[in-house]
Amino acid sequence: MTTAFTFPGQGSQYIGMGKELAEAFTAAKEVFQEVDETLSQNLSALMWSGEESELNLTENTQPALMAVSVAVCRVILQESGKSLPELASYVAGHSLGEYSALAAAGSFTLSDASRLLKLRGQAMQRAVPVGQGAMAAILGLDFEEVQKIASEVSNSESCEAANDNSVGQVVISGHKAAVAAAVSLATERGAKRAVELPVSAPFHSTLMAPAAEEMKEALAGVDLKTPCVPLIANVLADETVDPAQIKDLLVKQVTGTVRWRESVLTMREKGVGCLVELGAGKVLSGLARRINKELDTVSIETPEQIEAFLNNV
Repeated sequence: MTTAFTFPGQGSQYIGMGKELAEAFTAAKEVFQEVDETLSQNLSALMWSGEESELNLTENTQPALMAVSVAVCRVILQESGKSLPELASYVAGHSLGEYSALAAAGSFTLSDASRLLKLRGQAMQRAVPVGQGAMAAILGLDFEEVQKIASEVSNSESCEAANDNSVGQVVISGHKAAVAAAVSLATERGAKRAVELPVSAPFHSTLMAPAAEEMKEALAGVDLKTPCVPLIANVLADETVDPAQIKDLLVKQVTGTVRWRESVLTMREKGVGCLVELGAGKVLSGLARRINKELDTVSIETPEQIEAFLNNV
């Protein structure tokens, strides 16, 4: 069966993630050590025994989630004795998870991915003063309906569809008042739920343009190699292996829609039968089952889950 490795994004983090992995496998421990050294920050201590509020700061969340995902991937490769292309035909990541996917596929070094995600988090927070932006999840309406609602409330202020996560789960992003208006309108139009999210900035909206400029400059100075398997890119919902194009897409991704539902359908069309989620939580596996019920899903984070996976490869 053709397999794709997927990598989670913001919202999957929790205190304690990766700790059991680091205690069980040297390969995982070394990933966390390298990230700590690169950032001159004891990020692993924050992840394992810190305050949730501090872990939830986007500049910490982003490199932390990437570290867990890459640690899982490196352990699987080491313990199986196989290369990534022997285990998966594609990689894909949700938002920041795209950096995890590229690090796993050898495009970014672990150090570069760590630095870029720290900067990405800081740049996103700088782009819009706290309290001016918001995001909300709209459940029970399809993507086109939500896009229409976002367009209707966007007059002097902006509201956009930020994440097309799965059938009937779309996240909107923009100015606080416009997002609140969209939540009201979505409820009137039959949304099962429409709720503001506890986030610190309006990610994946045009309000993130200053952050996109910062990432363009940062990515220009990084040596990005061809990934060992194709990346299914967020803003394309299709495959790419071209380093220059990947850099361009990572810049566009800051302000663009995460087309996750379409990305999963693209992988299915390309013959993928199993999505293996590497890293914290099971968010992507849950979304995949709603997008296409024929897909098998596996979530891998703990030593036990790694062992179970290796017994089947």
